[in-house]
Amino acid sequence: MLHIVACIKQVPDTKIIKMNPKTNTMDRSSAPAILNPYDSHAVEEAVRLRARYGGVVSVLTMGPPPAVKAIRKCIEIGADEGYMITDRAFAGADTLATSYALTKALEKIGEIRPIDVIICGKMTIDGDTGQVGPGIARRLDMPPLTSVNKVVEINQAERYTIIHRKLEDGHEVIRSTLPCLFSVEKDINDVPYSTLPNMLRAARYQPHIWSVSDLGDIDKTQLGLKGSPTIVSSVWAPQKPQGGKLLEGEPEEQIRQLLDVLLERRELFEVSAGGGAS
Repeated sequence: MLHIVACIKQVPDTKIIKMNPKTNTMDRSSAPAILNPYDSHAVEEAVRLRARYGGVVSVLTMGPPPAVKAIRKCIEIGADEGYMITDRAFAGADTLATSYALTKALEKIGEIRPIDVIICGKMTIDGDTGQVGPGIARRLDMPPLTSVNKVVEINQAERYTIIHRKLEDGHEVIRSTLPCLFSVEKDINDVPYSTLPNMLRAARYQPHIWSVSDLGDIDKTQLGLKGSPTIVSSVWAPQKPQGGKLLEGEPEEQIRQLLDVLLERRELFEVSAGGGAS
């Protein structure tokens, strides 16, 4: 039976979030927490693969207790099971420490039901690194298939999959052994509105919640801040661009005004002695 696990994250809605001008940090209280948009497509693709091949869709997240809401959103989309690891020991984790913690949780899930495919969103909108998925694949010694925008086939009997990987000028077709990890693009599917039965099930669903002590043999020095070799030294909002100059008058007058502006900035168009733009 095909078992797909989608790794998801609850993130602040970056369309609404504000920056604290004094501390140069994100004011997470200013925006609602949502399921990472890329991850919603990962869960939807897992549900579609289950419809094609049968099996079970599980979701996994690491976060504070309120992240249960993100798991329930995945149940709305159609996931079967939800797992969350939450503990103060995970706080402050960078992508390396996060991939380690999720890997240990995936190993425990695999003991319950062997995993065939792990699906992650391409990246999270609050970090934009795209590193956690490949980090998990490396730790589990499985092929990482990134930028996936189409799953052509999963052959459980012969243990392989064929996918399309998005490129700037097209796509490449890749055949990989199972188990493997996909990190998916948004254009892999459209996430429909949740059905009423799924919404009702999600409202009362209680996920499996594990702390560090539930993960068995784990190296605590690789968790949280202790296990994070990178830090975000500062975050700031870019300055808003100044308003442009409005050209007025008849077309001939506007052209003269434009030429005056260009001549004032002619250094942008100077040519170096070597023949290239300076």
